[in-house]
Amino acid sequence: MRRLIMWDIDHTLLRGGGVTTMAWQAAFTAVTGVAWRETPNFGGRTDTDVCAEVFATHGVTDCTPEKFFPRYVAEVHRVKHLFAEQGTLMPGVRAVLARLGDDPGVVQTLVTGNVPEVAAAKVAAFDLSASFDAEVGGYGTDDSVRATLVRRSLERAEAKYGEPFQPVVIGDTVHDVTAALANGAYAVAVATGRTKMADLALAGAHAVLPDLSDVDAAVSVLLAEADPLDQPLTH
Repeated sequence: MRRLIMWDIDHTLLRGGGVTTMAWQAAFTAVTGVAWRETPNFGGRTDTDVCAEVFATHGVTDCTPEKFFPRYVAEVHRVKHLFAEQGTLMPGVRAVLARLGDDPGVVQTLVTGNVPEVAAAKVAAFDLSASFDAEVGGYGTDDSVRATLVRRSLERAEAKYGEPFQPVVIGDTVHDVTAALANGAYAVAVATGRTKMADLALAGAHAVLPDLSDVDAAVSVLLAEADPLDQPLTH
């Protein structure tokens, strides 16, 4: 059985340098006419989920994600050159993606809280687009619950390729880990965001890495077999 490796983007593959937060603020005010007052915690959450919080926090009752997202995407496209200027690629990412891309038993995609167009802009800014079959990804427009994104991605991959896959999720938050476990996926966590290795292990990750700079170790972990009786691995 081939492996479907589902990559989170923010703080797992790269840091966006605050570009999407800026775009959120500009789009929100343009669509609602309300001044931006409070920035939510975006970590590990879907854009649909964040929308609900932002609207509630600012007392907006006449806007929907469907109305907001087109303007948000337009704002991101307007400033997308800033991803590469203000952001950074996480250690080891390019080499790990390349190694996995050479393995015929692996399909790599994106499972991210970002809407598809923003996800595409982020990975394109660092020349990573060719590493992923983005068509079978899971995105922030699919649902407000991250676990559903993992399920949708697996469904899309199996429909496209006509075969079952062993799902692997890699991300930097507890949300990534719990979403993986909810779908019977192998959960790999990296402590390149705000969540500590110990907390990622406590959430149930099958393996926890400080980052992807040890390419051999990262590839080995991503291709390992999950055993529910094992304790989480830390490297």
